Amino acid sequence: MTLDAPAFDGRLVLPADPDWDEVRVGRVFNGRRPDRQPDAVLIAGSVDDVVAGVRLAKEQGWTVAVRSGGHSWAAWSVRDGGLLLDLGALTDISYDEQTHIVSAGPATKGGDVLSPYLEERGRFFNGGHCPSVGIGGFLLQGGQGWNQRGWGWAAESVVAVDVVTADGELMRADAEQNSDLYWAARGAGPTFPGIVVRFHLKTRPKFGWLAHTVHGYELEDFTEVMTWMYEAHHRVPDNVEIVCVSNPTPMPDGTEKRLLLVTGLAFGDDEEHARASLAEFNSSPVIDRAVFVQDAAESTLAEHRAQQELQNPEHWQYICDNAWIDGENTPEGVAAMVEGIRPLFTTNPTDKGFAIWMSNAPMRRDLPDMAFSLQTEAYVAAYTVYEDPAEFARNRAWVDEVFTHAQPVTAGQYLGDSDMTNRQLKFMAPENWAKLQQIIADRDPDGRFHRYLAADHDALNVNHWEREGAAV
Repeated sequence: MTLDAPAFDGRLVLPADPDWDEVRVGRVFNGRRPDRQPDAVLIAGSVDDVVAGVRLAKEQGWTVAVRSGGHSWAAWSVRDGGLLLDLGALTDISYDEQTHIVSAGPATKGGDVLSPYLEERGRFFNGGHCPSVGIGGFLLQGGQGWNQRGWGWAAESVVAVDVVTADGELMRADAEQNSDLYWAARGAGPTFPGIVVRFHLKTRPKFGWLAHTVHGYELEDFTEVMTWMYEAHHRVPDNVEIVCVSNPTPMPDGTEKRLLLVTGLAFGDDEEHARASLAEFNSSPVIDRAVFVQDAAESTLAEHRAQQELQNPEHWQYICDNAWIDGENTPEGVAAMVEGIRPLFTTNPTDKGFAIWMSNAPMRRDLPDMAFSLQTEAYVAAYTVYEDPAEFARNRAWVDEVFTHAQPVTAGQYLGDSDMTNRQLKFMAPENWAKLQQIIADRDPDGRFHRYLAADHDALNVNHWEREGAAV
């Protein structure tokens, strides 16, 4: 295949090129790489390349997919046919000392690069927990970041985006101009009808002290611990991130054992404030049975970034799924929610696999007017982590089984941990979904940009069991 293509600052790569496979999937974080084959990959060297790439795709009749950081578990950027626009070189950062606005390219790594950059300037942005995640896909999906229960979704801090449209035009979108694209850029995910080449983000003053509480419990204590957690998390101040993790944990004898870790990370004004913010964790009714207790120890973000990298080894194979968990705040309702998620935490079939429960309480608040619009007070995700491709079938079966068990207390899913080729759930309020479809129709009437990678495009944003029930 030959093309009369413009000169790029980067490089246009075709299937006949010797490094095609590396360019196609080499930056995909998940070692479980797809077989899907684009027609070409443009490794963009500049914003001008993105503009030229979209115009080339229009001339060729190609659809366009976009890769920022490559962390999508299902590798949404790798599609059959069309042009894959790889934005890996768009990582420049600038900061305005007067407005405290930071501007960054979509492939900027939130933890490895952006967070240290801001910390040096006494500022903070609640980016993603895994430090190598690029901000592009993270923010487009809503941005489940540090202490979202107190500071809100990271997308709420987006004040403007620079967008290349379906016609290959570069424009600014914010609350005053091209506000439809600004609305969609905060939660539409990989169906956004454009390519964001720069994000402009509000920052906050860096916290004064970080304190970390961790309780390690045996898995047989799961029901009692999580029943308490569902009751207690409403009393924990909102400067504390609350996460419960089922994780292989180093033991004093050098072995590892899977434990349920109850963690609180307090972003305090000072040491006294941070430590006091974690006091509620000492009310655990089974604290005397804990394998270990770390009470309000001084911590750093660098330590947490390093731990996240250990927990998420790059290029291993992952299968994961997630759910927004919801139910009545009654003893019966809590019991149903705890039982619904129990197998996620107690039966993982892989040695390195893990599950998380993240508190959003109190998050029964009105969100800003943006595409992202579905949340509950608790979020769960489970991950199998393995190296041998032969393990795929049993791990796929386990993930499907545990989320089927959780179905009675599932309200929907978060785009960031989803694989809609396998399971489709609701992820947006119906009125927001309708508004997004109109924006797409207005901004990309020819379908230049790929939509969600899904098994059934007619069943998007619907919990699959509700659609199945309606068909009966």
